[in-house]
Amino acid sequence: MDQVIRQQIQRATQSARRLLEAEFAEQLEGTYDILPDGTIHDEPGTHLNDRERLTRRKLVDAIQHRIAGGQTSAEAVADYTREAAFTFLNRFVALKMLEARNLVQQCVSRGELSSGFKEFTGLAPGLAELPDKGYRLYLECLFDELSIEIKVLFDRRDVASLLWPRRQTLTDLLAILNQSELAAVWGQDETIGWVYQYFNSSEERKKMREESQAPRDSHELAVRNQFFTPRYVVEFLADNTLARIWYEMRQGTTRLKEQCRYLVRRPTEIFLKEGETPSERESDENLKQEELLKQPVHIPFRAKKDPRDLKILDPACGSGHFLLYCFDLLLTIYEEAWQDEESPCAKNVRGPDGESPAGTLHEDYETIDGLRAAVSGLILRYNLHGIDIDSRCVQIAAFALWMRAHR
Repeated sequence: MDQVIRQQIQRATQSARRLLEAEFAEQLEGTYDILPDGTIHDEPGTHLNDRERLTRRKLVDAIQHRIAGGQTSAEAVADYTREAAFTFLNRFVALKMLEARNLVQQCVSRGELSSGFKEFTGLAPGLAELPDKGYRLYLECLFDELSIEIKVLFDRRDVASLLWPRRQTLTDLLAILNQSELAAVWGQDETIGWVYQYFNSSEERKKMREESQAPRDSHELAVRNQFFTPRYVVEFLADNTLARIWYEMRQGTTRLKEQCRYLVRRPTEIFLKEGETPSERESDENLKQEELLKQPVHIPFRAKKDPRDLKILDPACGSGHFLLYCFDLLLTIYEEAWQDEESPCAKNVRGPDGESPAGTLHEDYETIDGLRAAVSGLILRYNLHGIDIDSRCVQIAAFALWMRAHR
């Protein structure tokens, strides 16, 4: 993804953020009597109906929870507004990406004229009587359906989901996301990661650093240290950890040699057998660099494992960039293990029936097509793990991996 495209994503993300934060701040103050300075009226206004009173109570609880965590009243209101804007934007970016992969019917690319919404209203003609013709209800039904598999992003019970933009704001948001110059980005897996990166502006980071040398809370820690790792760094680190481990288990017989362009290998590697130790040799102290590179390198024996026993943890996963690349490596690893007659059984793993212990991959999946049909689920269930101090990262990483699995 080149710089021009990234700049277009940055402009769109910042425009969408300003739009949604202004909308939600106006609703908090004008509808729910929650002011920007943190002042909250003791009693709800008489203009609220029963549903809006319940929403207000949940909003107040969410803000007071932040205050209990150490934020000032004004910071708590601003933090909630930001979280609500981010979550709403994330969901619509996700829908654009799902449309591009034909995982959902057209739902936001043409707004209320989208083909999926037309079909929805055809099943319930009475929706036409609603102020928005039922468009919000349609999108919420989509969220509920998607949350069955990816709850962390689409769960409407999340307190960040309490507010919904009014019709003109929603129209303006769709206009931003549906710009023609952005059409190509929705098919790329990393787009939602760039949206996360650009949601916080460089001016915001600069202001934080000017006000305090050290991050003052988890939000600042996440924002100030936010960095979308370049692809070559991701490949180099994964090639020389996960791929290198598999390379040594297979004693160099793996397609990862061609697949991993940053895998570090020496031209004269000698793989030792189980229990074998390298013979002593003369000191290398007096050898030149060119001569050292030609010396044999003994690789200690590494026992084979079933791929389901390989664990990958990214302790600061961000948008899941490392995990997505590891997913690609694991596809090759699983197929090679299935084809290897000497591949061992998995340990502490149940077989496809969920009852008996797993055998070898070849025993559990009779055909390569059977394995390929199951491998995405196996990778997500057994191999990939990510954590992050910023809960918003969890939304994005989970969604990115879920999309990758579907692809």
